[in-house]
Amino acid sequence: MSNIDTAEIEIHGNCDPAFDAVREALARNFSDHGEIGSAATIYHQGKKAVDLWAGHMDAARTRPWREDTLCIMYSIAKSICATSVHILVDRGLVDLEAPVANYWPEFAQNGKAEVKVRHIISHNCGVCFADASEPGDVYDYDRMIAALEVQEPAWPAGSKGAYNTVNIGFLAGEVVRRVTGTPIRQFIQENICGPLGADYQIGVAEADLDRVADLSPNPAGNAMMKQGASGETILSRAWQPNPKPFGTDQQNSAKFRTSGIPSFGGFGEARAMARIYAMLANGGELDGVRILSPEAVARATVTQWTDEADGMTGRPMRYAMGYAQNPPGATIMGPNENAFGHLGSGGARAIADPERNLALCFVSNFQSEGMGIGVRTEAIVEAAFAKL
Repeated sequence: MSNIDTAEIEIHGNCDPAFDAVREALARNFSDHGEIGSAATIYHQGKKAVDLWAGHMDAARTRPWREDTLCIMYSIAKSICATSVHILVDRGLVDLEAPVANYWPEFAQNGKAEVKVRHIISHNCGVCFADASEPGDVYDYDRMIAALEVQEPAWPAGSKGAYNTVNIGFLAGEVVRRVTGTPIRQFIQENICGPLGADYQIGVAEADLDRVADLSPNPAGNAMMKQGASGETILSRAWQPNPKPFGTDQQNSAKFRTSGIPSFGGFGEARAMARIYAMLANGGELDGVRILSPEAVARATVTQWTDEADGMTGRPMRYAMGYAQNPPGATIMGPNENAFGHLGSGGARAIADPERNLALCFVSNFQSEGMGIGVRTEAIVEAAFAKL
């Protein structure tokens, strides 16, 4: 393992020769695809094999990307909130087959009495809107909870999958808070990130704001942001609690960075999320720290639904209990059908492949052109598995 330099851009960090394709793909992202700043980390067989970063924290390219730069990972936060629920299941404090209302009685209103815990973390609970909310309520946890309590489900729980863009973190978070008395962002720090030594935060601490990379929009547009902002799509209805407008200026604000939105407000180092997913790929334990039992990981990653056009975004999806899997014919989680992970709408990707005991995280501050899918992200994923 050694420091790597290229003629085009300096790539910092270390890379096992078996993963040289990742270093090369990262460099090409800058030379061929306009990358601004990014980082990639891979764990293999429980050991860190790749830890690379390059570029800048701002579009003006005046602030070099640091070893400890924090980057928005958007919806990867959803999987970490779901992991928190699985921790409580492991401890015997939550039953996945129990109604959510057993732990949160007010949730039973307006036809939600039969919604189970497993439904809310699997994106098939039907509670994907918050019609009683106002723009900006996503910053106010209590107002979001109140809106979700009176929300009618769009369809019976378990009958249809629909990517739950805004609500899932609040739904899982309130189960965690009702059972433990601890807010979800604190629970994640105390039970996942702290024990693993992973620098990932749902809501950035004030003291760490100078480490956060500025998000830059993609001139080609970001498909998720376009749909959400249109005002004429089912996704825009789901985004009602978001501030208006909800562009990169808003998302680069201190308010957004510190607010701790549980569904998509997580910031961290690529190595932090790779470490969390390495724990999952390794049966719930890493470096002697056990977060989940092997049985919990196996249970959490059983497919719950598959759809060629999910009920929210219209894109192909396959979901386990909190984790995305490869839809038929796709390799967004690598070539293994049993791999799992999560996408972030800006292009961030986290993957766990238990059969290879491999975990990956890629982050970038230059938004992807697709809904969490884009040429730079896919190049890193493809390279990670090139020689395995």
